[in-house]
Amino acid sequence: MPLQIPDPVLGTWAKGFPSRSAGLRLSEVAGAGLHLSDLVTPVLTVHEAALAHNESTVFAWAERQGVLLAPHGKTTMAPALWQRLLDAGAWGISVATPWQAEVAVEAGVSTVLIANSVTDGTAARHLGELLAADRDLRILCWADSVGTVGILADALEGADRPLDVLVELGGRGGRTGARSVEEGERIAQAILEAPGLRLAGVTGYEGPFGPDREDASVAAVDAYLSTLVELHRRLAYPPDVRPVLSAGGSAFPDRAAAVLAPQRGDADIVLRSGAFQIHDDGFYSRMSPFGPLTSTEPLRSAMHAWSRVVSQPEHGLALLDAGRRDVPFDLDLPVPQSVEGRITALNDQHAFLDLADGAGVAVGDVVRLGLSHPCTAFDKWRAVAMIDDPDAADPRVIGAVATCF
Repeated sequence: MPLQIPDPVLGTWAKGFPSRSAGLRLSEVAGAGLHLSDLVTPVLTVHEAALAHNESTVFAWAERQGVLLAPHGKTTMAPALWQRLLDAGAWGISVATPWQAEVAVEAGVSTVLIANSVTDGTAARHLGELLAADRDLRILCWADSVGTVGILADALEGADRPLDVLVELGGRGGRTGARSVEEGERIAQAILEAPGLRLAGVTGYEGPFGPDREDASVAAVDAYLSTLVELHRRLAYPPDVRPVLSAGGSAFPDRAAAVLAPQRGDADIVLRSGAFQIHDDGFYSRMSPFGPLTSTEPLRSAMHAWSRVVSQPEHGLALLDAGRRDVPFDLDLPVPQSVEGRITALNDQHAFLDLADGAGVAVGDVVRLGLSHPCTAFDKWRAVAMIDDPDAADPRVIGAVATCF
């Protein structure tokens, strides 16, 4: 399914790209003969071979498990990277907001899962308009309260096509989601009684129940996922619906598959992780089960930042030109990979590099940084260079992707 891929003309707006690339369309970057050394630090890059490895690893695993993937598009908001996921066999693309859903629909995604409750009546009406304009389009969203169902029902009264709604079940200490199976049943009944809506399944997010891979965390995740199965089994769906049973699957895809996949005979089991395509050198590298736990190859980080030394004001301290406006910092600070040391703090435009004993850099040197959490990396960049090999002396720029944040 070919998407509409943004192909803007590069200019000064494209952070990290050199002045010599101004006037090129993004699609022309591959043939421009650029190397990493031509880019302007700080700069974010994507490693194409790592992307391909991660995609093939996870999609092959999912097929063996009998689960479907609707990777979270909000991770990159890059239709060119969504295209790779759809080409690999993705069931659809997940998003977090109605606006992101509109971006996906405009790009040509035919199955869009809004992994959130829609409580804006105007936005809900627009979803109805999108569905009416394209008979092949499917949009699904969540509801975790009868009040949310009421907003959706009012907005979609008299709609040409019903909006598919999944009951979101949470749990004590979790994020959103009804706090009991019984409350989930009441929400489902309200959806069934709303003429502009269609009950389409059960969903939830297991991430808050497992901060690590310790046995207690895995048990808590399994217990939560089991409540999704219980609610699904209690519900009576409309006869024209094959329900969706969905979990996040970012840090615990193996557990989501183990608990939910036995229901695949009467439901589509859909995991929504978007982080696997990019992976990282931080949170997901610690949490991901891919490797021995899943009898697969480990995933590889496909993103790196490159930052230049701008100052060495003290012995053992170097200041880099990448800061909070350039690299993610919400889960972990960046990790220097081309010199021994650690990043101790970030300002808006600076990183503090505490050098290990015996390690040295000079003003003007470029340091490669491993990053944590792709979901807060791409939002800082409107265009991202794709390179052939981050370990090369001077990697070739073999393309670029645009983001839609």
